[in-house]
Amino acid sequence: MQSVPRFLQGIYRFEGKGLDQPFLLDVLLTYTVPDATVAQPVYFRGGNAAHELICVILMRDGSPMRYFPIGAKADVHVPLRVVEDLEAGTAIELHLAAPVGITGALVVDLGLIEV
Repeated sequence: MQSVPRFLQGIYRFEGKGLDQPFLLDVLLTYTVPDATVAQPVYFRGGNAAHELICVILMRDGSPMRYFPIGAKADVHVPLRVVEDLEAGTAIELHLAAPVGITGALVVDLGLIEV
C-alpha cells in the first residue's frame, strides 16, 4: 500500500475575536480528501507567540473534530496516528480561537497521510 504525506503548515499572524468566535486562520490551512482515498491525521504541532492561551480547532466538514489549546508563549505536540480515518470528500480546516484583541503569531503543522 502506497501512502502520500500531506501537510497544513506555516507561520500566521492573528488577532483574536474571542475564545467563543473561532475563525479560519488562512485559506491555505484547508484540505479535502481526494476521491478514492482515505486520509489519516498523524500529528499536530503548534506554537503560540502570544501572551495568552489560544486554541487551534481542527474542523471536519464545518464541525469541530479536535481542540488543541496552546498556552501563552508555549507549544504543543499531539500524536494522532490511527485516531480516525477521513473518508474521500471530507473537508478539514484549521481554525483559531483567541481572546478578543490579542495579537500574536502561531506556528502550525498538521501532518496527514493519504492511503
